[in-house]
Amino acid sequence: MKELIIGCDNAAVGLKETLKNFLTGKGYHVEDIGCADETDVTFYPYIAERVCQAVKDSGFTKEGILLCGTGMGMAISANKIPGIRAAVCHDSYSAERAKLSNNANILCMGARVIGPELAKQLAVEWLSLEFTDGPSTPKVHAVQELESRYLA
Repeated sequence: MKELIIGCDNAAVGLKETLKNFLTGKGYHVEDIGCADETDVTFYPYIAERVCQAVKDSGFTKEGILLCGTGMGMAISANKIPGIRAAVCHDSYSAERAKLSNNANILCMGARVIGPELAKQLAVEWLSLEFTDGPSTPKVHAVQELESRYLA
């Protein structure tokens, strides 16, 4: 079963706890690097950085789930980190394409946008998929090349 890192800001603590418990019950090993409660005002970029660094430190054997009010702040922050491909997904098709077309290693969702049942469904769908070489591979390589040009 996959190992994953989950994190959230204080806007998404409830959804994080729901997902963490649900995914643990499904047999996933879930490491929680998010806010523990609504009084923790750690800014979402710092949570995104911690989760993404943990994914990188695993040699990308682990994947991440980031949650905030909309998912957008987490995705924007996560995508600043080299090697990370984060996607906001609030529907099944986007979650599928994030993995199969874009090789996303971070799933972002918004606690103020979708409910817990849909979040559970999307997380399981996304985690069950594997990127394989195919028509999208050159595009993913182009993203990596673009990233490396701006790291210099």
